[in-house]
Amino acid sequence: MKIRITTDSTCDLGEEIGRRGIGVMPLSVTLGGESFLDGVNITPQDIFDYVARTNELPKTACPSIADYEDFFRRYVEAGETVIHFNISAKASSAYNYAAEGAKPFGTSVYVVDSKALSSGQGLLVMKAADLAEEGKSAEEIYQTVVALSARTNTSFVPDRLDYLYKGGRCSRMAMYGANLLKIHPLIEMQDGQLVALKKYRGDMRKCIKNYIADLKEQYPAYDKTRCFITHSCADADLVETAKREVAASFGFDEVIETVAGSVITGHCGRNTLGVLFITE
Repeated sequence: MKIRITTDSTCDLGEEIGRRGIGVMPLSVTLGGESFLDGVNITPQDIFDYVARTNELPKTACPSIADYEDFFRRYVEAGETVIHFNISAKASSAYNYAAEGAKPFGTSVYVVDSKALSSGQGLLVMKAADLAEEGKSAEEIYQTVVALSARTNTSFVPDRLDYLYKGGRCSRMAMYGANLLKIHPLIEMQDGQLVALKKYRGDMRKCIKNYIADLKEQYPAYDKTRCFITHSCADADLVETAKREVAASFGFDEVIETVAGSVITGHCGRNTLGVLFITE
């Protein structure tokens, strides 16, 4: 039986989606009273324009249980076994809804809580696609990626804290102080939820260099298959800095640049950048 890898749109995989034949379930983004589908009819620039105009963050929502059931049915009825990846269950109801939507299909649909977001989730999706191409069974793939979810480095450094403040993730005083003093926190997923760790200070290029140096020290052993440099429409020179530092510090077979989709962008703001990979 053919295996179909599917994912929520929050995986931020860019062109890898089409290249690997991955099915996507879009989350929704609401600007004012109008709803859009992530990755379908809204762009990060739409988010930036809306926040600048209204001083409010967009609202995001996951598909319903019925939506997931319909999504899975099209593949199952085509004779495929589905392995579906969700954004962390601690960040969204998507996993719980997907798990409920999968129940009518029994062992024809596996649902994975990535315990990550953005291309941290995408790394597990890509690993599952690799394993499917190697001929692994659905059960083998599922067990492997569930185990890897605890070893996926999902971290990023925001340029400014405006969006985090608007989303209730930091205080007004912390936002003003950080922006004034050029403080950029390291945000990391730990056990499926975002945690602010150390702080970098200075311009973003310097901070990204220090961030990547810290990743090298923290993770001397890692899966060399691939790494993602994912950003929210970051300045070109900042992205190039990250690429150079990753190339100098690590030995990945593949380094993929992707731009965060509208759901992720709506929570972190422009110029946020992360280097994400699976650790050993």
